[in-house]
Amino acid sequence: MSLTPLPLTPPQPAHEANTNLAHLNPLPKSVFTLPQTAQLEALYTIIRDKDTSRGDFLFYSDRIIRLLVEEGLNHLPVVKRTVETPTGATYDGVGFKGKICGVSILRAGEAMEAGLREVCRSVRIGKILIQRDEDTALPKLFYSKFPQDIASRYVLLLDPMLATGGSAMKAVEVLIEHGVPEERIIFINLIASPEGLTTFCAKYPQLKVITGWIDQGLNEKAYIIPGLGDFGERRYCT
Repeated sequence: MSLTPLPLTPPQPAHEANTNLAHLNPLPKSVFTLPQTAQLEALYTIIRDKDTSRGDFLFYSDRIIRLLVEEGLNHLPVVKRTVETPTGATYDGVGFKGKICGVSILRAGEAMEAGLREVCRSVRIGKILIQRDEDTALPKLFYSKFPQDIASRYVLLLDPMLATGGSAMKAVEVLIEHGVPEERIIFINLIASPEGLTTFCAKYPQLKVITGWIDQGLNEKAYIIPGLGDFGERRYCT
């Protein structure tokens, strides 16, 4: 019996193939997503699977994190730079403008530090711990440690999941209090809810957001659906 091959589907332009638009359309101007390729979707399918081993979860989530960090770096300003090549010729290129640092929102954000260090040699890292206040139910700062010159740096804010946006907004508030201009902050995350993105971008419109995937939304417990569960628990097996 002969098999009839299926017709090939031509690649779609990124804006047409972007499934994120099905969950948040139009995207806020400050939100940028990774290209929705088959490879990226395969990586997300693996880390979403509840039966994925911890080793595979670490490996494939780290791959996505590196992609996100690289995309975040694409949004940093550059200046013209001319160099001489080993052939004696000159090359007119660009170089990064200013210094950067990463700030991870503990504890899940720490998982993204390695990906940042792999592409940014000797990068400075700050940390911030925000938890819900039991009396007010609002996000509360419990701990922060930043480079002394953070106000003069571009900041890559790291947190894998953006649900309601409460912790991320509090983290940005703290960074601004330490002198970091809003437009110098780039927030990087793996999965975001449309509700969280809308709230976050409305409060901080000058801040850029790099996300890998926008999910359907939040359930009654404010969990991202379909999501991938608790990133920190799956990462650290707690």
